[in-house]
Amino acid sequence: MSLNTRTRTRALALTAGAAVLALTLTACGSDPTGDTSGMAGMAGMDHGASTAATGAPSTAADGHQGHRMPGTDAASPADAAPAAPPAERNGYRLTPAAGTLTAGAPAEYRFTVTGPDGRPVTGFETDQTKRMHFYAIRSDLTGFQHLHPEMAPDGTWTAPLAALTAGSWRVYASFVPDSGAGKGTGLVLSRTVDVPGEGAAAAAELPAATGTATVDGYTVTVEGAPAAGRAGELKVTVSRDGRPVTDLQPYLETFAHLTAFHAGDQAFAHLHPQARAEAGSTGGPTLSFHAELPAGGQWRLFLQFQTGGTLHTVALTLPVAPR
Repeated sequence: MSLNTRTRTRALALTAGAAVLALTLTACGSDPTGDTSGMAGMAGMDHGASTAATGAPSTAADGHQGHRMPGTDAASPADAAPAAPPAERNGYRLTPAAGTLTAGAPAEYRFTVTGPDGRPVTGFETDQTKRMHFYAIRSDLTGFQHLHPEMAPDGTWTAPLAALTAGSWRVYASFVPDSGAGKGTGLVLSRTVDVPGEGAAAAAELPAATGTATVDGYTVTVEGAPAAGRAGELKVTVSRDGRPVTDLQPYLETFAHLTAFHAGDQAFAHLHPQARAEAGSTGGPTLSFHAELPAGGQWRLFLQFQTGGTLHTVALTLPVAPR
């Protein structure tokens, strides 16, 4: 073999090796942003009023206008459980003023969202009438709170939490930057929060799966059999004293707000009725939700709806079939 032939052969071999390496890195799921925390759960949960999904095709139906909402990930072929959203994603970071809160009394959770430049973000799009949606839930999926905190001029947010029971909690910040690298992209970031005190080790058992729950005299029925990673429909019907409720009022531009958390890892999902609620209109008794949850297992649903100016929150456990 001539010298030129050997040189060309060696160059081709090196090129092929580089291609194999690139394919291997892609298959391993390398994140071009360099964010490795929570990667298993962050392909996204779409906040779109269309049929776009949270980071994956066709998972949408939570009433947002086309924003990508990282928060849950499509499960692997083995139906691996997703992870809770990380504290940092795409250069945006949730930074709390303190890592612990006091049990048994109202508490203020202060935090900032810093951008890729390391400075606090102060510009946010209005998303479902709010610039920030904030959630808190205990590790056993009790104590759900959904708040809309206020931001100071320096970018510090303050979420006024109701009294927390002792234990491990997780908080979630859902927002859409209105400028910079993340402009128009919905993000969900989360962190754990320790709440020291007696009974911190006592975890409540997840209530059994059921299609019916009651709150404030209202009965909520959920129908549907979702399977992991597959688009489906959930039908929610609200009644009172056996009669259909037709006076649901708009709440965050919809007639109901549905948040779901995966048992064990607190992965997050956010769904809304397919129909938008116009100001001054009423709805009910049946609402349709586009549902595509990323993993099988038990999901704890928190449905919020408003009647007569009062917000009601009902919880139930929904089983989701594996892939």
